[in-house]
Amino acid sequence: MTELSRGVRLGVDVGQVRIGVARSDPHGVLATPLVTVARDRTAEPDATPTDLVELAALVVEHEAVEVVVGLPVNLAGQHGPAAVQVKAYADRLAGVIAPVPVTLTDERMSTVVASRRLAERGVRGKRQRAVVDQAAAVEILQSWLDAQRRRT
Repeated sequence: MTELSRGVRLGVDVGQVRIGVARSDPHGVLATPLVTVARDRTAEPDATPTDLVELAALVVEHEAVEVVVGLPVNLAGQHGPAAVQVKAYADRLAGVIAPVPVTLTDERMSTVVASRRLAERGVRGKRQRAVVDQAAAVEILQSWLDAQRRRT
């Protein structure tokens, strides 16, 4: 396996209401929280939702070489309705940001882990809801980066 190519990667945690976004450093070592984007459920079927437009702008702004989207696999390892929705979202995102690739990665426990870590730091309630999506995106991207490094 070759070494992970240099460049910023964005990690994305797709939720029903919000989308958490994290970014890596160009060396692919550390994921940090970036922003939370509101999910656009009002776009016409033939229009690009504003959340996809915002993600595309982030790809350009950060010169991302890849976007890593968390796939919510259930604890038994199966793809339920949430995974099907996220796959469809990732496909749409890939169409909007091409030729930048979109990679799906297992995010089984990212939101749970992120919530627990925030609670351990004393971040609770509304403050936690405001950043948990970004923290989940960090968990998704960091796990993926670590897995890529273990492969090299």
